[in-house]
Amino acid sequence: MRHHRGGGGGRRGRPGPTVERRSPLGRRRSVEASSAVPPRRRRGRWWRRIGLGLVAVIVVLTIVAYLPAGSLTAAVPAARTGVSDGALSWLRTDHGRIVDASGRTVLLRGFNVDALVAYPKDPPAPLDEADATLMQRAGFDVVRLGIDWSRLEPVRGHFDQSYLDRVASTVAMLNRHNLYVVLDMHFRLGWSPRFGYSGAPGWATIAAPNWNPLPQYSWSPSLIPAAIASDMYFWLSPDWKADFYRAWHVVAARFASDPGVAGYDIFNEAHPLPIPPRIFEKSYLWPMFKDAIEAIGAVDPNHLFFVQGILLLTLNTVVVHFNAPNVVYGTHLYEGSLIPPFWTGDPTFLRQRFQQRVKEASEVPAPLWIGELGYDLTQKGALSYADAALDEADDLGIGWAWWQWRENRYWGIVDATGQIVNTEALRHLARPYLVAAPSGIRAERGDGVRGKLRINVSVSHADQPVMLSWSALTLPPPVASGTCLSGSHWDATTARLTLQLEPRVSCQLTIRTS
Repeated sequence: MRHHRGGGGGRRGRPGPTVERRSPLGRRRSVEASSAVPPRRRRGRWWRRIGLGLVAVIVVLTIVAYLPAGSLTAAVPAARTGVSDGALSWLRTDHGRIVDASGRTVLLRGFNVDALVAYPKDPPAPLDEADATLMQRAGFDVVRLGIDWSRLEPVRGHFDQSYLDRVASTVAMLNRHNLYVVLDMHFRLGWSPRFGYSGAPGWATIAAPNWNPLPQYSWSPSLIPAAIASDMYFWLSPDWKADFYRAWHVVAARFASDPGVAGYDIFNEAHPLPIPPRIFEKSYLWPMFKDAIEAIGAVDPNHLFFVQGILLLTLNTVVVHFNAPNVVYGTHLYEGSLIPPFWTGDPTFLRQRFQQRVKEASEVPAPLWIGELGYDLTQKGALSYADAALDEADDLGIGWAWWQWRENRYWGIVDATGQIVNTEALRHLARPYLVAAPSGIRAERGDGVRGKLRINVSVSHADQPVMLSWSALTLPPPVASGTCLSGSHWDATTARLTLQLEPRVSCQLTIRTS
C-alpha cells in the first residue's frame, strides 16, 4: 500500500508517512483524558514503586550483610603484671586457653551475681561473706560480677567513687575466698534503669514515649519506643560510646594492678534490632569491642578482655577476626532453657549449640568461656539439662558461669534472703574439675552427685602441681589413686586437692569419695 503524499519525512520523490495535525483543543482533550486515571490506579502505581524501592533496599542490605566480615586490630600495650603476691595468679591467654602465670590451663567455673546492678522495679538480692564462703567450699573459682554504668556515671562526666568503692570491696571479699572476678558491664533488654533494667544512665536516653505495650513479660522493656531509640542512638552515633569508653577507662584504672580480677566483660548481650543482625555485628558491635579494648588497654593491659556475640533466638552470630591480646570469647548459651527448642532430655541439639560456640570462638580466635547459662530450677528437667550442658563443657574443657547464685527459688541457687540453699541443684553443678592443669593433663567428665573424676596423664606432662576442685560442701573428702601419683594434699577450707605427679610417667588417675 502506498502512502499518500503528506507532510515531511520522505526523501524527494518518495512519499513519507502521514502525520495527523491536531488542533490545540484536541491536544487539551488528550491531556484531560490522560489525567482522568482513576485514583485507585494511581495509588496502585505508587505502591508498586514503594515495593520496588523496598526490594532494592533489601537486596542492597543482603549484599552488605553477607560480605566478608574482615578483620580488626586493637592496639594494646604489653602487659605489666609482675608476680602476684596472693593466692590468685595473673591470667592470660595462650593458644586458645586461659592460663596462669606458670602456664597451667585454668578453668573459670562459678556463678553470675547481680547484687551491684540497678533493677528499679525488682532490686537484686545482696551478696555477703556467707555467699562467698559457700561458693568457695563448693569448689568454684569465679564470679561474674555485674556492674552498672548508670550507677558508675549518674551525671555525665562525673563518676561515683562511692559506687566504685562498693565494687572494689566486693571484689576484695570474693578474692579472699580464692574467687576470681569477671567485671561485667551489665545491660539488659530495655537499655536503662529509666525503662526498668540495668544499663545506661538516665542522661544517655532519648526523650521518646516511655510506653511498655506488654508489661507482663520480663523482656517487654525492649519494646519501649524510648528504649529502642536510645539503644539505636548509642550504636549509630559516636556520642555516648565515647562516654562508655571513658567509664571503662575509669574502672580499669582502679583494678589495673589487681590479679584477683580475671578480666572485663565489655558489654552484656548487645541487642541488634532494628538494625539487621549481620550488619550490626560487623559494623557496630565488633568495632565497639575494638575501641573499648583500646580504651581499657591504655591504662590496663594486664587483664582478660571478654567479648560476646548477639543472643537472638538461635541465630548464629557473625564473628569478626580480631587481633588483640588476651581476648576471651565469653558467649552466652540459653538454648533449651530460655530459647526454644526447649529441653526434652535429648542432648543432641544442645551439643550442636556448643559446637557452634566453639566454631565462633575459633573464628575470633580466642578461648571459649560460657559467660551465662542457666535453667529455671523449679521446672521438670532442670537438673538433667544442667548435667547435659556441663557434660559438654567438660568434654570441651571450658569454663562457665551459671545464672545465677542468689536470686529466687526459680533461678538462684540461694534464695534472695540468703536462708535457703538449693543443695540438690548445687550437687549437680559442683562437679569435680581441673582448676589449674599443666600441659599433658586432661580430665574426663566430673560427677558431682557420686563424687568421681578420672584424669588422663600423658608421659610428656609438665612437672607442675595439678590443682583440682572438689566440693567440700556436698561431697565427702576425696581419695586419689594412680601409678603416676607421687603425692596429694586435701584442703577442705579451699575445696582444693593438689596432686604431685611422677615425672615422665603416664597413667590414669582416679579421684573418688573416701
